[in-house]
Amino acid sequence: MGDMSFLRRRSATPAGPDFDVLAMDPGDWPGNLGAGLLPAPDGTCQGVFLRYDLFGGRGPAMIIGNLPEGSPAREVPEGEVPFEVAQLLLALENDEEVTVVSTEDSPVMQGDNLLIVRRVKLSESRISCVQFDRSDNVLVTIAAWDRPITDDLYALLKPLPAELFQQG
Repeated sequence: MGDMSFLRRRSATPAGPDFDVLAMDPGDWPGNLGAGLLPAPDGTCQGVFLRYDLFGGRGPAMIIGNLPEGSPAREVPEGEVPFEVAQLLLALENDEEVTVVSTEDSPVMQGDNLLIVRRVKLSESRISCVQFDRSDNVLVTIAAWDRPITDDLYALLKPLPAELFQQG
């Protein structure tokens, strides 16, 4: 986990995000789970991403990011991959050049809510990526390695308590 040291906060008492993080409950999910916080220079939380390692130490299978409005990690130049895809490639130690080929919006029901899910097609076909905006303007991105992202995945997403992300 040494490659995630850039996520350490400068302050001595790091706190969790001030928004609910939508992800899969680690208790319901096999394998190892890592969480990273993206701190702004002032110490506020600019986003959270969770890294699900389903292959028992052979690398992560999925990263789910939650980036609030104004997070610099959301500002991705045209054609470049979302932050979470870059993190997945980094974690897999894959340094191939991956680009966005196309995006397509599709409606998905999550409980009683209609999500407009943006499917991001990438030049690396083993990566599946979807994004959607929450009602509180937090952008959720799911990037999966070698696993298709099916509509039933959205039903597994639920808010995780901020206490989960308290450190120290």
